Amino acid sequence: MGESINLINDFKIDNVIFNHNNYNDLELSLIEVLEFKNINYFKGLKQLNIYNNKLYFLNNSLYTNENDNSSVIYFKINGIKSLLMGDAGIEVEKNILNNYNLSNIDILKVGHHGSKTSSSEVFINKINPKYSAISVGKNNWYGHPNTEVLDNLKDSIIYRTDINGSIRFKLKKEIEIKKCVQ
Repeated sequence: MGESINLINDFKIDNVIFNHNNYNDLELSLIEVLEFKNINYFKGLKQLNIYNNKLYFLNNSLYTNENDNSSVIYFKINGIKSLLMGDAGIEVEKNILNNYNLSNIDILKVGHHGSKTSSSEVFINKINPKYSAISVGKNNWYGHPNTEVLDNLKDSIIYRTDINGSIRFKLKKEIEIKKCVQ
C-alpha cells in the first residue's frame, strides 16, 4: 500500500480493488487520487470474472491487524491453481482453512514476505504448494523470510525476489517460470 499513490502516478491504472470498506488514512489518500484521476475502484468483491477466468477473494473478514485485511486471491487457469496471500497472517490462514477446501496449490505467493506471522506449518501442509514465491528485499530490516517459514515450505520449490530477482509465472498447459536476476 505504501507505494500505491506512486504506482497510480507512474503507470496507467484502470481499476483498483480494496478488500474492505473500512479505510485507513493511506487508503483514503489513495481514494482521493483515484477520484481525481477518474480511476474506478471497487471494494469487498467476492469474485471477479476476467474473460473465462474467475478470481476468488477469500478474505472476507475484518481484522484489527491491518496486514490481515489483505486481499487473499485464489484462481485456477489452465488447470493451474494459484493462491496469493498478500500480507495475511496465521489468523487469516485458519479462517481460510475453515471456510475453503484448498489443497495441492501449484503456485503460492507466500504471505507477508515470509514473515513468522504467516505460512504456518498447518496451513502449508494443507495447501501443499508445488512452487512458492516470496517477495522480499535484499538485506531487509526484518530478516525476512523467516527460517521457520522456509522450513515449512521445504517440500515446495521456493523462489525469492532477493535471490532470484523478478519472477514470472506463465500459466499455460504447464507452468513456465522465468527469473530475472538483479
